[in-house]
Amino acid sequence: MKDRSIWLENVVRETYPTLDKDINCDVLIIGGGITGLSCSYFLKNTHKNIVLVEGNRICTGTTAKSTGKLTYLQGDLIEKIKNIHDDEDTYIEYLNSQKEAICLAKKIIIENKIDCNLEPVNSFIFTNKSIKTNSIKTNYRLLKKHANVKLKNSLPIKIKCEKALEANDTFVFHPVKFVLGLAKIVQDKIAIYENTRVTGIDKENNYLIAHTKNGDIKAKKIVLACHYPFYIIPYLFPFKTTIEKSFLVASTVDKTKSFSAINIDKNVISLRYHKDKKNYMILATESGSLNKNIDNIKKRDAAIWRMRTLFSPDIEYAWSNHDIMTTDYLPLIGAVQENLYLATGYNTWGMTNGILAGKIISDLIKDNDSEYKDLFDPLRDEKNIPNVINYNLKNGYSFLDTKLDKKRNFYDKNVKIKKENGIYYGIYIDENKKEHKVLSQCPHMKCNLSFNYQTKTWDCPCHGSSFDIDGNIIYGPSKESIKIKK
Repeated sequence: MKDRSIWLENVVRETYPTLDKDINCDVLIIGGGITGLSCSYFLKNTHKNIVLVEGNRICTGTTAKSTGKLTYLQGDLIEKIKNIHDDEDTYIEYLNSQKEAICLAKKIIIENKIDCNLEPVNSFIFTNKSIKTNSIKTNYRLLKKHANVKLKNSLPIKIKCEKALEANDTFVFHPVKFVLGLAKIVQDKIAIYENTRVTGIDKENNYLIAHTKNGDIKAKKIVLACHYPFYIIPYLFPFKTTIEKSFLVASTVDKTKSFSAINIDKNVISLRYHKDKKNYMILATESGSLNKNIDNIKKRDAAIWRMRTLFSPDIEYAWSNHDIMTTDYLPLIGAVQENLYLATGYNTWGMTNGILAGKIISDLIKDNDSEYKDLFDPLRDEKNIPNVINYNLKNGYSFLDTKLDKKRNFYDKNVKIKKENGIYYGIYIDENKKEHKVLSQCPHMKCNLSFNYQTKTWDCPCHGSSFDIDGNIIYGPSKESIKIKK
């Protein structure tokens, strides 16, 4: 079994240079996942000087760890939006936005002949708890006038199901092949730089200056398409969102089926099939607050057990992913200040919302009207104060927990936390008995890090930053490494 995403296996990718000098541009896009490349795609014919930078390789982050679904049946999200916003217009507008995103994806893939395993499937939301059947019926009532949905009593697979809702105009695809396809389409018109991490943004007259290790980028406009934005001052981002972590496994099966499904119960089961060189079922489960899912091996094994007992024993891949959850269940897409745009907070539905964000922000940059500008405005008024309080309690608990429990109870003899001259260090001893010593505190907001045995990384249980065993930053929002300066 491989501890990595199935989507990163056997993909053909271009290699893009690393920035090595100061440059100027009209638009800088920070982030090389589905949001950043979708935005690039919609801006490619504007005759603007556009630059995209990615801190690692193109599409190796959150997009590459998703389930790859294109659906508007997103658990009980429609019901939650209706309850929070207390009017029909908001949930209908969100539903229409997701349907438009699916159409956009399909159009891009067909027109550009992107080979990304696009497959039409029926989508289901379901419950295996009788107490939840009314929720399925409520979602049916909300959706039936605006989407092609049907009530069902079972799924196309043998699994307990009390009630289900089905839609037949949805898809699954290979998210990495899709994004790499977009990169190939735009690369002749847009400068792409890999392994180019932005460490800060400053203002200079009417320009924004993005700093990287080997050069500054002077831009008229900047798009933050980097999952968890490091530039938080305009929005106080960590105080208005929380992070959910899920564990995914892919197992070989004899035959694939043309459907995807997700339940609305507490113990999440999200599944789909994927056909490539082999037939696979992909299961996402064990979802919960980031700070509660730090024993990665335990949670991975729980996901494996669920796959083996419910579906298939032949597991080949296991990985985890982070999703940013917003207080009112709507994404954050749009301007956070003049010439600075944000796209994040997709509430686990990043494939549709990433494509949609690219379209919305490109329209704003082109001064075109955007139908969903107000709906997803990052500076909109808070609609759910209880969730704001709840999220801040979670975030506060995460921070305090890292301070009180520096050495986790699941650490073995190969991981140590040591205090020297008032500074805490994390030490990992590899298979060759070599010690790898790093600072044990995340530079982002000073949370203490936890060791991830699955990926051999030091991870932040507060906001998801990740560092390798030698302290090099892999994923933000941290802008700095945890290497010990010599």
